[in-house]
Amino acid sequence: MKVITYGTFDLFHKGHYNILKRAKELGDYLIVGVTSESYDKARGKLNVTQSLVERIENVKNSGLVDEIIVEEYTGQKIEDIKKYDIDLFVIGSDWLGKFDYLKEYCDVVYLDRTKGVSSTQLRNQEHGILNIGCIGAGRIAKRMIRESKYVSGINFDVVYGRNEDKIKEFATQNELNIYTTDFDELLDNCDAVYIATPHTTHYEFAKKALLAKKHVLCEKPMTLSESQTRELFEIARQNDVVLFEAIKTAYAPAFQRLIILAKSGVIGNIKDVDATFTKLVTDKSLREYDKSIGGGSLNELITYPLIAIFKLLGTDYRNIDFNSFFDEETGIDIYTKVSIQYDDAIASGNVGLGVKKEGELIVAGTHGYIYVPAPWWKTEYFEVRFENQNLNEKYFFKFDEDGLRYELVEFYNSIVKNTNNIFIKDEESIAISKVIEEFSKNHYQ
Repeated sequence: MKVITYGTFDLFHKGHYNILKRAKELGDYLIVGVTSESYDKARGKLNVTQSLVERIENVKNSGLVDEIIVEEYTGQKIEDIKKYDIDLFVIGSDWLGKFDYLKEYCDVVYLDRTKGVSSTQLRNQEHGILNIGCIGAGRIAKRMIRESKYVSGINFDVVYGRNEDKIKEFATQNELNIYTTDFDELLDNCDAVYIATPHTTHYEFAKKALLAKKHVLCEKPMTLSESQTRELFEIARQNDVVLFEAIKTAYAPAFQRLIILAKSGVIGNIKDVDATFTKLVTDKSLREYDKSIGGGSLNELITYPLIAIFKLLGTDYRNIDFNSFFDEETGIDIYTKVSIQYDDAIASGNVGLGVKKEGELIVAGTHGYIYVPAPWWKTEYFEVRFENQNLNEKYFFKFDEDGLRYELVEFYNSIVKNTNNIFIKDEESIAISKVIEEFSKNHYQ
């Protein structure tokens, strides 16, 4: 029986070996397809550390493989199955259901993923596996773990929460080795933490993790208080660990290009930034409508408009004003317009959970403007427009799935490769918390 499997096989580890070993045991002849650099990029696989030659050599040295081929394009699996007369396709269970379409051509088996691949041996390698503990088991946490499959060097193996039944189910669904209601146990089993809990808990969890010398990737907003966010960055510096705020837009390739273009002077002096992010949430039982845990349109969504405004105009604004509509039943703001005045520019951010508006970003300058259509926070296309339309230019960039993989790459690089976070400055995260705190003081107290 001929068996085939595929993978990137970057930073070859115990999990890779076990998949190959079990695949080999299912047949008489094992063929392994190793992905090329260009195919990895095309399918959104980021941060691959080793070259194709190195990865092929790693697979070869396992001693389990009869033949190695290179996977270079979408659709090649079907062609390979036909070409090599394959009887069985094998892949890890983290891709469960993804390759069912191949059952028309051969049998398909999903093998359980090897848990706990982030061993001490691997962590001590120059560019080893970064084992991240997940704090929280909600919607965004599920998406983050799914996105982590596309980032080489990242492994989620443990989840912490206060509801044992919920985190047990989460661990099972996402094939995590450990679930715990003991925060110290979480810290003992990871190099870094990802915080995906309600906004009001971020400060507590981040502080404990930083003091334990764990790196922290914290969902936005980092905290609801300027002083708390400032304190967290100071603790991170004192303990020589990395602290990132997870505003995915800031790490996206197209958004970075947009910022560079705008600040290069291509549209002249920037005079106005107008950004809108609204989404209709009708279920009032969700946390977005719970004022006690930081719900509300501004707390939930303003980080996106503010990161665009602060990136383009800076954090040294002169005045800020808020205008809102509130839900009578829950007391949260269902729509808020934030108006910001600078010495030589103005800006506005519009956010809503109960009011819908076109989600576009417009950066206005003295020579022209930049237009980003909805949803601008998933920037993959924008236009630079001028009075003379013949000079207009369009820019296209890839934005994969939820876009969370981009922040994971930079988080990893900052820790393992010692790069600086140029995507969100400390003062920008602090300024975002300051705006949120000021709104809360004026409207919720």
